[in-house]
Amino acid sequence: MKFIDEYRDAALARRLLAEIAAVTTRPWVIMEICGGHTHAIIRHGLDRLLPAQIELVHGPGCPVCVTPVALVDKAITLARRPEVIFTSFGDMLRVPGSSATGEEPETALPKSLQQARAAGSDVRMVYSPLEAVELARKNPDRQVLFFAVGFETTAPGNAMAVLQAAKLGLTNFSLLVSHVLVPPAISALLAAPDNRVQAFLAAGHVCTVMGWEEYEPLVEQYRVPIVPAGFEPVDILAAILMLVKQLEAGRAEVENEYTRSVRRRGNPSARRAVEQVFRVADRQWRGLGLIPNSGLALRPEFAAFDAEERFDLSACQARESSLCLSGEILRGVLKPPQCPAFGRECRPENPLGATMVSHEGACSAYYQAR
Repeated sequence: MKFIDEYRDAALARRLLAEIAAVTTRPWVIMEICGGHTHAIIRHGLDRLLPAQIELVHGPGCPVCVTPVALVDKAITLARRPEVIFTSFGDMLRVPGSSATGEEPETALPKSLQQARAAGSDVRMVYSPLEAVELARKNPDRQVLFFAVGFETTAPGNAMAVLQAAKLGLTNFSLLVSHVLVPPAISALLAAPDNRVQAFLAAGHVCTVMGWEEYEPLVEQYRVPIVPAGFEPVDILAAILMLVKQLEAGRAEVENEYTRSVRRRGNPSARRAVEQVFRVADRQWRGLGLIPNSGLALRPEFAAFDAEERFDLSACQARESSLCLSGEILRGVLKPPQCPAFGRECRPENPLGATMVSHEGACSAYYQAR
């Protein structure tokens, strides 16, 4: 439990809370950009222990949640093909597609990948994209797809899967790519006319891979403090204290709370693998729309491993549920209980949006803890 118990020390947490209260003289709005932080904050009740002047809002830090419905529909369409073995991490299996809206006559698509599996499609949960590569090696007569969803955190593993498939000469392995990047999303939030956020807790796992140097231009342009933080209560409170001290002093810098894991340049080997396989591309985000240069796509030399290039997916027509306000929740404009469908039409057993499905989703965090 090294590096866990010591960051759950109740006495230290109380001292940090007292210091935050002592230095806070005016209202501040702080956004945690990572769903892991959201769940830790809600589970430990940190938002209710902080001074009333500090408001925590929840950002688009759940990669499952920001995956657009159109891509979920494409995944379900691909999974239904008889020659396909569709693989994914478990949290994507229950994310609802267009057929889950309940507002129009049922389409031919199942409501989720889980329902596609129940209907007979070969959908498998894996713990690593390399498992999907091994499936492709063992099943040369089947097309094996992996749903490559995630921020910069999961990109190195997906890059290694492509490199391994290329090394093995596999022609039956491909990725359905939905990788998104954190800094462009922060920029889009700060540039929005309804933005209230004055400081950010940066995602510790992302910064472990990418470092924090890519946040420095954002700090300079928007004059907002950013602090990469760990995921235990003491981590989060220490990072909030750093942010409040900066805000109160009128400073804007990148400070690193998560020193046991994060370095300024991140993990150079992981970054090299990502840069070798992927290129920066425009990407659609649920709730935020199209953000230029905010995602990753396979480089042309690896186009043979791109599922959207290999299969015709032009017929997919996506639609969102009008009852689901996950877009506003992902932008930090609303909190989950402010959605009229929260806990009523939308529950974990019948989710309308990905924020109620994912283990990093804000709606899931509130439903479980509140």
